[in-house]
Amino acid sequence: MTEAEVFPAPVVLWSHPEDQRDGKPLLVLLHGYGANEQDLLSLADLLPGDFAVASVRAPIAMGPGFTWFPLTASIDYSLERVKAASAYVLEWIDAIRVGHPSVTLLGFSMGMAMATTLLRQRPTDFAAVVGLSGFVVDADGDPTFRDDELDGTVPMFWGRDQQDPVITPDKIDFTMAWVRKHVKLTKVLYTGMWHGINQQEIGHVGEFLTHEVLKK
Repeated sequence: MTEAEVFPAPVVLWSHPEDQRDGKPLLVLLHGYGANEQDLLSLADLLPGDFAVASVRAPIAMGPGFTWFPLTASIDYSLERVKAASAYVLEWIDAIRVGHPSVTLLGFSMGMAMATTLLRQRPTDFAAVVGLSGFVVDADGDPTFRDDELDGTVPMFWGRDQQDPVITPDKIDFTMAWVRKHVKLTKVLYTGMWHGINQQEIGHVGEFLTHEVLKK
């Protein structure tokens, strides 16, 4: 039995009740390490109301919160565990996406690693990706990461603070090289945000989503 098969049923919080979601573009929120599905849902009130927003809980309990996979610096980390987490989210998206004209991903910190992993495994499935204070995983040539099919046309917003104390320089260097090659990048640097999200950034994300998803 694989790790993905023993994960719990997905726990998801929505911005709209079920009878008000159909036909709306879907925006999937993926939280960071040690957080939960409540962590990012408040962003729904600050982003365009045209979206049905779904905040998904990571499947692995970690302290008071949850994680998608072990920290990349830990001995428990492996690309297989990243792939198990992505399979878990993709299965859930596949089950509900029929009612939505498009799916966009927004991930914070480790959630950005998840969002970009989903894109890399399903290059044609997503309208856009938003990454906040996060990184892209090094897939080391794994064939399930279909990077060669990402030709720079999928819009991606990447916001971060250069003084972020959490995301290490090696991860930033890898991420920078990857995004420049594979996505249509909007990159914005902020000051005084550290490893977080601020009001200015959410304003920029709203503008990005309006221009790149809602007006397409």
